[in-house]
Amino acid sequence: MEMIKTDFVLDAKGLACPMPIVKTKKAINNLEAGQVLEVQATDKGSKADIKAWSESSGHQYLGTVEEGDVLKHYLRKESGEEKLEKKHPHVISNDELDQKLSSKEDLIVLDVREHAEYVFSHIPKAKSIPLGELENRLDELNPETPIYVVCRTGNRSDLAAQKLTDKGFKKVVNVVPGMSNWEGQTKKAID
Repeated sequence: MEMIKTDFVLDAKGLACPMPIVKTKKAINNLEAGQVLEVQATDKGSKADIKAWSESSGHQYLGTVEEGDVLKHYLRKESGEEKLEKKHPHVISNDELDQKLSSKEDLIVLDVREHAEYVFSHIPKAKSIPLGELENRLDELNPETPIYVVCRTGNRSDLAAQKLTDKGFKKVVNVVPGMSNWEGQTKKAID
């Protein structure tokens, strides 16, 4: 099983409802936008509770991994990215990317979401380079190959597409709306 990179681990083991949620609220308030929180809990009801709370509060519920009696819940702190203005001029829809993938064109799908988001669900063969690491990992990309940049909503991918274009990449396309509405094939990097 692949390790999931997190920014903070909250130990809520042995606590019963509502304490895992109470502690999760406090912990996520101390994170910066976009950071990932791992909540370790033993309360079986915490899976539904944490998922419902994260979605109602605007935070992104990534998923839960069970390890014995411990449930490891992964959440990404809301970043306000849905409100950012899109600026990259070259854009395609999820369906158009899915068609390109079916046609076996030579292309790169670049997933710029955080590692924990990628691990729970990504487009098969997508390359994971989180937005914050992109400038330091440009050498991993071929500037001659078309690059289709994807994130959760099309906003981080818009920023990544702009960065790539600024660095001389010529064939860069932002995929919108991104993984939040992706209906094509997906893969998990965990069991």
